[in-house]
Amino acid sequence: MNYKMICRTVGNIVTLEGALMLLPALCALCYAEWTVALVFVCAAAAASVLGQIAVFLTRGCDRTIYAREGFVIVGLAWILMSAAGAVPFVICGEIPSYVDAFFETVSGLTTTGASILTDVTVLTHGCAFWRSFTHWIGGMGVLVLMMAILSDSTGRSIHIMRAEMPGPVVDKIVPRVKDTAKILYLMYIVLTALETVFLLFGGMSLFESLIHSFGTAGTGGFSVRAESIGAYSPYVQGVVTVFMLLFGVNFNLYFLLLMKRFRSAVRSEELWMYLGIVAVSMGIITADISSVTSGIGEAFRLASFQVASIVTTTGYATADFNLWPALSRTMLFLLMFVGGCAGSTAGGLKMSRVAILFKSTRRELNRLLHPRAVTTVRFEGKTVEESTCAGVTNYFALYAILLALTIALIGREPFGIETNVTAAVSCFNNVGPGLGVVGPAGNYAQYGVLSKIVLSAAMLFGRLEIYPLILTFTPSTWKR
Repeated sequence: MNYKMICRTVGNIVTLEGALMLLPALCALCYAEWTVALVFVCAAAAASVLGQIAVFLTRGCDRTIYAREGFVIVGLAWILMSAAGAVPFVICGEIPSYVDAFFETVSGLTTTGASILTDVTVLTHGCAFWRSFTHWIGGMGVLVLMMAILSDSTGRSIHIMRAEMPGPVVDKIVPRVKDTAKILYLMYIVLTALETVFLLFGGMSLFESLIHSFGTAGTGGFSVRAESIGAYSPYVQGVVTVFMLLFGVNFNLYFLLLMKRFRSAVRSEELWMYLGIVAVSMGIITADISSVTSGIGEAFRLASFQVASIVTTTGYATADFNLWPALSRTMLFLLMFVGGCAGSTAGGLKMSRVAILFKSTRRELNRLLHPRAVTTVRFEGKTVEESTCAGVTNYFALYAILLALTIALIGREPFGIETNVTAAVSCFNNVGPGLGVVGPAGNYAQYGVLSKIVLSAAMLFGRLEIYPLILTFTPSTWKR
């Protein structure tokens, strides 16, 4: 175990987070929020100094990173980022309880969008900016951002990328990891900027456009309005719907389009599965809620927005779907599990993992009928390795165990099984809203301290896809 390299990398991450805190400080200055600006400047300075002390103390160390170090770096970095990111909320007095502030920061960085705030409109501009900006940071991954801008990254940084990026398989899209990280973030920035421009045309202020673009890009869902996107025009709702779906697509496909490899991009099995599930869900829910809306047009607008929001695990809302018929609520609950494509900013199990799981199950059923037959699992036109199939199966088993444990640990809360189960599912899959008390018109404020800590852990497990956190806290991982 390369302890010094772990310390050095985590130190760089904390330093980077400190630098990023200067942006909400600048936002606060623009709105003459002097105290808030000072808090973020001091927090930025403290994080940067502590981070650079760690870097200085480990200068000249062996910079080799293997898989074990990669998992530990990711696990530690996300916990420390959440702990540090919560401090400004407490000092500013916006969220007095540190546990609540930690929950809110974890929810932001993991792009979950679950909130303990009962009134988001009382936040200062600086804190509201930081709250939503954490979505954008966590969407593509802060360690991927670090690899894109620091010259410190080595060829073995792919282990960090694989530990942080979502999906059963993560590969470089160009030979160098640093260049891969740069390309991913360039596409991420361009799409975020495009949405911001479209929202400006819809009458939003620059501040609100940035806030909601951050939430859409990171598929997080924090808003500055109590009614979420429902407070804005149908045009704005349409723009957000389209961009939520775009950010739920594997970013490798955008790279293929940039390289003019259109045929390879449009032949993606995962893409068509994603679009098919979205289209079918929209159709079913539109038909189901048409009787409780003012027409088929409004039903389709509401259904398409909520399907896009839930399947990409963004969590924005234009309606209180708690009041929708049972079929529609059931469909949305099932979509919480599926999630977007691998290599996107969405949460959930991921389309590719679900596809491989079903194909592996079908293969095992065929083996029962034809024991001597030699069958393989194929996905995206390629044979899926046995190790990948086994990894998907093992992941699903761990996923089910940890989700059940989360439900059990918060089961003492007096909100009923619908609220507690959907709260656990929503946090683990990084969705945000659930049903009942934690529906789109509710929040997580009424949960106790222990439950908030458990749900914070669930959000981290879901965003990092389990293994980094388990390995970080496994004693054998730290043995030399």
